Amino acid sequence: MSKIAPLSGFPELLPAQRAVEREVIASVSRTFELHGFANIETRVVEPIERLAKGGEVDKEIYVLQRIAAEPDAKAELGLHFDLTVPFARYVLEHAGHLEFPFRRFQVQPAWRGERPQEGRYRQFTQADVDIVGRDELPFHHDVEVMAVMVDALGRLPIPRVSFQFNNRKLIQGFYRGLGIDDVTDAIRVIDKLDKLPADEVATMLVERVGATPEQAQRCLELATIRVEDTSFVERVRALGVSDELLDQGLEELAAVVEGCRAVAGDTVGVEANLRIARGLDYYTGTVVEIFMEGYERLKSVGGGGRYDALASDGRTTYPGVGVSFGVSRTLIPLISDGVLSGSRPVPSVVLVALNSEDDRAASTRVAAGLRARDIACEVAPTPAKFGKQIRFAERRGIPFVWFVQADGTSQVKDIRTGEQVEADPATWAPPEHDLRPTIVSTASTVSTSEENK
Repeated sequence: MSKIAPLSGFPELLPAQRAVEREVIASVSRTFELHGFANIETRVVEPIERLAKGGEVDKEIYVLQRIAAEPDAKAELGLHFDLTVPFARYVLEHAGHLEFPFRRFQVQPAWRGERPQEGRYRQFTQADVDIVGRDELPFHHDVEVMAVMVDALGRLPIPRVSFQFNNRKLIQGFYRGLGIDDVTDAIRVIDKLDKLPADEVATMLVERVGATPEQAQRCLELATIRVEDTSFVERVRALGVSDELLDQGLEELAAVVEGCRAVAGDTVGVEANLRIARGLDYYTGTVVEIFMEGYERLKSVGGGGRYDALASDGRTTYPGVGVSFGVSRTLIPLISDGVLSGSRPVPSVVLVALNSEDDRAASTRVAAGLRARDIACEVAPTPAKFGKQIRFAERRGIPFVWFVQADGTSQVKDIRTGEQVEADPATWAPPEHDLRPTIVSTASTVSTSEENK
């Protein structure tokens, strides 16, 4: 058999690494549920015409087609490249069975045919949280959804993350108050500040958007405002631009910043960054990008915002606000760098030793008793010498070995400390932190399991 080569862009995790991913997903899911969000899962395929709407990601769509299809058959289905497009379809399809505002979270893989690189994969997992209304969605939901994701990521043992907020109304109102006609194109140009020097962006504003040099300078001054409180309001006012939409954007952004700062701990930063624009045109209010300290090379590890037309059936419009967290984008680099690891590669907390093959039934009964009390365990595969059985447990990361005595009693040994005590499978329990694999992090000493006790 020829050597198997890895398939680029489709990462696979080893068992201990997968334990990290599972704990992170479990942690964010618990947090979303604490805030009253229901979990859904959508199908992995959508009609290509829906995925290709707007043509923005045509070349990135993976099509789904039977290998036995007719040679000239046109593919009709594609794998979803994010969770927003299928969610919009889900809302339209099931609107009659949903209670609005609908609070949903979703953690699923997506597929995107782009060039693989660190943090960008062809198959990846995202965690999305959204609130969707019918015809209207009050602004306070913007604050709520953003605060939920701040809470969720603040519970993870990952490097410090920074939520950087802006508001499209603020940007649009400012440009409109300046007298710039093509506001949308101006936003697209300002969005290039992360890649181009400020003077080049100013030149583009003049040559491409039609701004005057003075207007371009004001746009750049706005984009340089970045603070951790609501002092940005006075700084924007000081630029001398007035507009009703600008006033609304300033008020909304201040409310989001204050609301998120109220729930953010030491592991989460909250900022108003008036450079953030989000490239997608459908954002209409709050926008956010999430960055991770020490991993700025990944660019954002999450983002989202307010969209007043998530979906529409021609009669009813469904506005929404949501945030997406890149689970794979964040975790795989951290795992590769050794920042995160699993405490053990197996769920078993106990290995029940085997005295002899004839005693397998007795060891199996002990294991059944432990499992009945939700203690994960396994029976040793062979009746080797006890030293070998203990080393087998060590290699698997199993912290306890259970010995069934000749008189029917039992003893359990913590092979990390060497302590061995009498035990009854009907009453014995390991320490809480040993019950299941946890995340070992050099970024934090707190595991998700410990944090959520």
